[in-house]
Amino acid sequence: MDNILKLNIQSEIGQLEGVILHSPGAEVENMTPGNAQRALYSDILNLSIAQNEYVQLLGVLGKYTRTYQVMDLLERYLRDYRQKEVLVGRICIAEHVTDYFDDLMAMDSATLAKSLIEGVPAKINSLTAYLNDEYYALYPLYNFYFTRDASVTIGNNALICRMANRVRMRESIIMEAIFKGSGAFDCGIINAYDFNPGNEQIYMEGGDILIARDDILLIGNGVRTSTHGIDMLVNRLCKENHKGKKHIIVQQLPSQPESFIHLDMVFTMLDRDKCMVYEPLILADNQYQTVHITIDNGKVSNIKSVPNILDALKKLGMDLKPIACGGREDIWTQEREQWHSGANFFAIAPGKVLSYARNVYTLNELNNAGFEVIPAWDIINGVKDANDYNNCVITIEGSELPRGGGGARCMTMPVSRKPL
Repeated sequence: MDNILKLNIQSEIGQLEGVILHSPGAEVENMTPGNAQRALYSDILNLSIAQNEYVQLLGVLGKYTRTYQVMDLLERYLRDYRQKEVLVGRICIAEHVTDYFDDLMAMDSATLAKSLIEGVPAKINSLTAYLNDEYYALYPLYNFYFTRDASVTIGNNALICRMANRVRMRESIIMEAIFKGSGAFDCGIINAYDFNPGNEQIYMEGGDILIARDDILLIGNGVRTSTHGIDMLVNRLCKENHKGKKHIIVQQLPSQPESFIHLDMVFTMLDRDKCMVYEPLILADNQYQTVHITIDNGKVSNIKSVPNILDALKKLGMDLKPIACGGREDIWTQEREQWHSGANFFAIAPGKVLSYARNVYTLNELNNAGFEVIPAWDIINGVKDANDYNNCVITIEGSELPRGGGGARCMTMPVSRKPL
C-alpha cells in the first residue's frame, strides 16, 4: 500500500485498477432474528458459508486488480492519534455514546478498527443500562460487506453518501476517514452530510449511482435515494462542471419488494454495447418515470420525461443491447432471479463481469448473447483466464451472500478504472 492511488472512475466497465472490499466478519453473526429487520436484513446469515462464498469474489478480484480491505485501511488511519481522536469523537457524538470515548481511545488501532465494525457491547454499570434491552452501545455494521453504498467514486472525487438509514451512518463516517487519512488514496471529497445538515430529506446510496459515461450519470430514485439527494448531486455537479453538457438520467423505483432498493438491482452495465435489465421495470410500460436532466455550462437547462433509460442513452450515443434478467419466457422466473440479485453485475473490464451462479436463466441469456460462463474457482486455480475471452461471466456461489440483499456490484466499491 506504499503507492498512493489517484481516484478515477469515468465508467462502469473500464478495466478495474483498484477496488475497496470488506470481507464479512463477526458483525454479520452479531445479529438475531429479533434485530434482523433493524439491520435491514430479511433473514440471518450463516457466516461460515457466506465467508466461503466471499472468498471466491476476493480470489477472482485479486487476480485482476488491486484490492483494499476496509479493516486494513481503517486500522492504518487509526494509527495517527489525532485522527483517531477525531474519528472516535465524531462517532461517539453521532451515536450518543460519549461516555465510551475514553474506553475506545484506550484501544490499540487494530482492536479499535475491529470494534468500530463488529460492534461494542454496552457496559452494564447502571440501572438504566441493566434494564435496557439493547446489548450494544455501538451496533455492528451488519451491511458493511456491501461497500458500494457508503461512498461512490465519481471522476476523481469520493462522494460520501448520506445514508437512508441511521444504522448505516457509521459506514459513511469510516469511508470518509479512509479517503482523508489512510494515506492510500489521492482524491477530492464531496461529503453529502455537509449539505443542509438538518435536512433529513437528503439521502443517497451508491447502489443507486451508475456512471454510464464520463458525462452521463444514471441515478435511481427510491427508498434509498431521495429526489432531494439527487438535487443536491445535480447542484454539486453544476458547481464543479462549468463547461459543456452533463446528463443525469433518473429512474424511479418501487418501494416494494425490498429487492428494488437500488437501481443496480434492476440495471447494470456489462460491456460497451450491452446491459443487464429487469425488463418489467426498465422496458415495460409501468407507473415509474424515467427523467432526463441536462446540465449545460453549469446550469440545469432541461428536465423532461423519457420512455426509458435505454432510449435516453441511445439518443446520447450509447446504443445498448438489453439482456433480460431471468430470461424472457416467464415473469415468475424474472421475479425470482431479480430477487436474488440476478440483474446485479460487476465488471472487471469491458465484457468481463461477475455474478452469482444461482441465477441460471439469467446466465443462459448471457451465454446465448456470447458470454462464456466460468466458475470462480476455475479463475482462482488458473484453469481459465478472463483475458482469453471477449465476453465472460465469472460466477461465484451464492446461497448465503444474497440473503443480505445484494450481488457482486453491491459488494465492490471501485476506486480506479482505465479509460475506455
